[in-house]
Amino acid sequence: MSEEQSAQSKAELEATAKIDREMVYQGKIISLRVDTISVAGNKPYKREIVLHPGAVVIVPIDSQGNILMVKQWRRAAGQVLLELPAGTREEGEEPIFTAGRELQEETGFKAEHITSLGGFYSAPGFCTEYLHLFLAEGLTESRLPADVDEEIEVVTVPILEAVQMVNRGEIEDAKSIAGISRYVLGKVVSGQW
Repeated sequence: MSEEQSAQSKAELEATAKIDREMVYQGKIISLRVDTISVAGNKPYKREIVLHPGAVVIVPIDSQGNILMVKQWRRAAGQVLLELPAGTREEGEEPIFTAGRELQEETGFKAEHITSLGGFYSAPGFCTEYLHLFLAEGLTESRLPADVDEEIEVVTVPILEAVQMVNRGEIEDAKSIAGISRYVLGKVVSGQW
């Protein structure tokens, strides 16, 4: 059996399994659910699932072709990280609206054009968070108030320097690595680079 067939078989097996769900934590942004999966003829197993409403990541490109990034303290990482602007979707909010709002809150710029670059899961082994990736162009100054707990420094980085920073391990945030990579690969594949 190939790996693809094995993965598909597992998906089909779980689709027919008895699943007991227990919500063990419900927070402001995330919740934690423990699923107990019972498949006929097998021992039940548990999976811990972090429930997340989803988020957006923005690749803002200024008129000189640089990427606007943000530096901010990240408690979970225990350090200041250089990242693409991003933010959690609010209930009922369309991802493109979230992208425009977060761009203004975090960078102080509004985009004339916001284009979807697809999306990706942050950690599908245990988390439901799906990140919608957007390209923001035609930037003009237009600040919205930042979240009260955010201290953000906007940093302008030439695109090739951002790629080199990813390669050197200086950009350690997965969503930023994915966003920069997807943007640059799109340029390469389309022949614009």
